[in-house]
Amino acid sequence: LGSNDGLVSNFSLVMGVAGAMAGREEILLAGLAGLLAGALSMALGEWISVKSSQELYENQMNIEKEELESDPSGEMHELALINIAKGMSEEEAYRTAENNMKNMNQAYEISVKEELGINPEELKGSPIEAALYSFFLFAFGAVIPIIPFMFSEGMKAITISVGLSALGLFIIGAAITLFTGKHPMISGLRQVLFGLMAAAVTYGIGKWIGVSLLG
Repeated sequence: LGSNDGLVSNFSLVMGVAGAMAGREEILLAGLAGLLAGALSMALGEWISVKSSQELYENQMNIEKEELESDPSGEMHELALINIAKGMSEEEAYRTAENNMKNMNQAYEISVKEELGINPEELKGSPIEAALYSFFLFAFGAVIPIIPFMFSEGMKAITISVGLSALGLFIIGAAITLFTGKHPMISGLRQVLFGLMAAAVTYGIGKWIGVSLLG
């Protein structure tokens, strides 16, 4: 999805600048700036998201640990209620909870997973790795519409950029069906349609602004 965001946003940006009849250098500069700005924004957003989630869950886990130490009877009651919700009889639920409380580490692990719904293994992910992953995914998509302007210019570069971007959008749309189960052709064409519509709007606006400035 990060590649799709990068491709659509930078494709639209490049077409908008191209529509304003800007030169090859200006289009390249705008495209590269859009790539870098978007990729950095995605990376920072992902880092903040992962880091904030980890800090939130770690705080909840620390609170749960403190409650186990300060109010073991109350926590045993909560464990028993969880067991009852799973279908145990009240007697069996309290007996199981009492056995769990004999080992505080075990009681803590159960409380974290069952009461808070947190899997500690999921907190081991690196925010930096997630940020880098988002950065490169976005950049991979964003570079596609820029490539033709590195070797060509004018309407030829615009046409090739549209073709490459449409192909990229189709591949991304078709690839998404591996997770959605939809027909790859339909999903791919839908991505192409939406991407071309966005680019057409920005191209038209760029054209209008360019004509107005020249006029």
